[in-house]
Amino acid sequence: MARHLTDRSTMSEEIDPIASQPKPRSPKSIRSNTMNNLNPLPLDENGDLNAWFDQRFEEKMAQREAAHTPSMTIIATKGTLDMAYPPFILASSAAALGWDVAIFFTFYGLSLLKRDLDLQVTPLGNPAMPMIMPKGSGWLSGRQIQLPTSVMANLPGFQRMASQMMKKGMAQKGVASIEELRELSIEAEVKMIACQMTVELFDWQRTDFIDEIDDWVGAASFLPIAQKADVNLFV
Repeated sequence: MARHLTDRSTMSEEIDPIASQPKPRSPKSIRSNTMNNLNPLPLDENGDLNAWFDQRFEEKMAQREAAHTPSMTIIATKGTLDMAYPPFILASSAAALGWDVAIFFTFYGLSLLKRDLDLQVTPLGNPAMPMIMPKGSGWLSGRQIQLPTSVMANLPGFQRMASQMMKKGMAQKGVASIEELRELSIEAEVKMIACQMTVELFDWQRTDFIDEIDDWVGAASFLPIAQKADVNLFV
């Protein structure tokens, strides 16, 4: 019996729950161990933390810019032959560079999306337009003649003649026609957005326009698109 009690006493000493618990660590010891486990602050070769941060910031911004796709929106408001070139040339060029492009056709600019284009250049109100003679004697052919706009506007049939001369001059210089530029823009996935208010204002029908129009919206729906674009142009 005594031996049994002695064994139990020995067991209680060997499995003392209080003695088996880890000793509490002092705050100083915890702080010292934590500081030892922290990675050292990154410094540049001169030991300057600010210089290292500036370098890292520039690297991150460069990565962000590399992953960003530029975007552009164009508001086309003119429906004349000469003013039809800028939006389509700019849009097709930007799309070829990988940009996201959208054109908002409003008021007279919406006529650029009609199935049948009969665009003309108007000399009235366009004093910078030169008169290029496609034919004539050697000294006259190809020369630019600056005529007053009042004279050009009052000549019967002058507007249509000037339009034909401009189209011929563009073709001779290898410039694509408006129809070709429009088709090129569509193939490059340029978004064609038509102004619904303009359709209603001029009593036009949607069947008058090409099928490739992406959306029919008003100004309130187009503005958020323009707000997010990197470049906004008004033509």
